[in-house]
Amino acid sequence: MVATIFIDGEAGTTGLQIRDRLEGRDQLSFIRLDDSERKDPTRRRQALNDADVVILCLPDDAARDSVAMIDNPAVRVIDASSAHRVADGWVYGMPEYDAGQAERIASAKRVTNPGCYAITSVAILHPLTSAGLLPADHPVTINAISGYSGGGKKLIAAFEEPENSEATDDNFRVYGLTLSHKHVPEIMARSGLAHAPLFVPSVGRFAQGMIVQVPLQLWSLPGQPSVGDVRACLTSHYAGQRFVTVADGTATASMKKLEPETLNGTNEMRLHVFGNEERDQAVVMGLLDNLGKGASGQAVQNLNIMLGLSEETGLDQSLDAA
Repeated sequence: MVATIFIDGEAGTTGLQIRDRLEGRDQLSFIRLDDSERKDPTRRRQALNDADVVILCLPDDAARDSVAMIDNPAVRVIDASSAHRVADGWVYGMPEYDAGQAERIASAKRVTNPGCYAITSVAILHPLTSAGLLPADHPVTINAISGYSGGGKKLIAAFEEPENSEATDDNFRVYGLTLSHKHVPEIMARSGLAHAPLFVPSVGRFAQGMIVQVPLQLWSLPGQPSVGDVRACLTSHYAGQRFVTVADGTATASMKKLEPETLNGTNEMRLHVFGNEERDQAVVMGLLDNLGKGASGQAVQNLNIMLGLSEETGLDQSLDAA
């Protein structure tokens, strides 16, 4: 059976990558609107209600408006915005979250695609809180760096177009200085934390790629878990998963650096546990493509699950990164 897909916001950064990943698949047909039709509410409403699955690649308010326009009860939605990431009635679109999450996604009418920073933070924190290694009320700090594509077309233009009125020559910048980044509620809710984590994001002069770091003072945790305990917990949680893996200790210990662009073009997330046993300290780092597992690749993975297809369909080869 062929499923009809409508990508609302197809012209945006995430929408374009989703379309590229879905092109040429004979299990799918597409509803596409030209530029004039995208601004026609009647035509958009028709497209939203004629699709089997709608993928929203829109700003938050526009995503909410699109959902409100859907009155066909058969239409299923994947929302790549942050509008519904902690909303009631929406299934969290991270199949690796726990043993039953893929089945919840498979039967869901509404799936919220995780944020790029958030899915990595949750991938690190949720197993540790679930296993009791990290208490829910423990103070958590998250440091992260992303490629500038995570900021959408406006930030891409600022980095790539010197003639742009908002062009920048920054090589690195820290932002979110009010400590109220929009991913924080999602990270808190999906990680099982009792308090908001202290989240410090940054952006560098590279298009795609991301590293998220969670430092752990192991001596301050109940039971004083070792670096190996942290790695074993994560390894056990993600055993058998295709797209989230944990690097073994020997490989991690031999590393001299970690590059944020290493997994660009893939739907992979790789977790590393770096540690100093003498000081009872560890840093768990997650590496991924912010437009892959952090956006478009994750949406395609969720779509595959919802359509009863292999999770790897269309994701088993690298997509050329920008």
